[in-house]
Amino acid sequence: MSLVRIDRDARGVVTLWLTRAEKHNALSAELIDEIHAAIERLGADEAVRVVVLAGEGKSFCAGGDLGWMQEQMAADGETRAAEAWRLAEMLGAVNACPKPVIGRIHGNAFGGGVGMACVCDLAVAAEGAKFGFTETRLGLIPATIGPYVLARMGEAMARRVFMSARIFGAAEAVRLGVVAEAVPEEALDAAVERQVRPYLDCAPGAVAEAKALALRLGAAPSEAEVEASVAALVRRWESAEAGEGIAAFFDKRRAPWMG
Repeated sequence: MSLVRIDRDARGVVTLWLTRAEKHNALSAELIDEIHAAIERLGADEAVRVVVLAGEGKSFCAGGDLGWMQEQMAADGETRAAEAWRLAEMLGAVNACPKPVIGRIHGNAFGGGVGMACVCDLAVAAEGAKFGFTETRLGLIPATIGPYVLARMGEAMARRVFMSARIFGAAEAVRLGVVAEAVPEEALDAAVERQVRPYLDCAPGAVAEAKALALRLGAAPSEAEVEASVAALVRRWESAEAGEGIAAFFDKRRAPWMG
């Protein structure tokens, strides 16, 4: 059963839905691979003008799947690195997609969900959406998403929320640069359409080349930065804190560092 769904309208506007709704679209290895494959196909499809990235159910994306994370705790270093690269390469593919990618954010966007918003060209959020880099509560760090989060938010803004696991709302997400605007939930689809519509009057090749130029001239993460983020995550998975934090989560108890 596929974990994504692609809806396409007559204008060439495609919505890429994450359909793991029962898990709040948490990023499992299978979902990561399906997003990566879908975005590669859409990026190469000349009939596609705009991609909207959205989540079914109550949340956009609740971050990394905890079962997947638990598997990494028992894996060897080589496997851990391969799994970190799996996420890094998917985020890189969305970030570099030659089509404009617009995020439709509702419900929860935690950890990797914030990373997904940050690799969109812009994102629109429902006013009730909640955001957070929750990894440090588990003894982990937001490493693989880090290069893209810092590119979007800048260091000063990122340091307000990157390490504290504090949950913040859509209005603060606008101030931090994670999303472009926050609207009432009933107006979310109309706000996404408002962002889609201008692209349909633009030459598709020019849009693709303009995006590529923006990435080259801007703060797009380098290969060395992505490699460093993967290495940092692998080291953190090997830490005693990560082992204790993940175990505490599954045991439904508080980790020892929680006040």
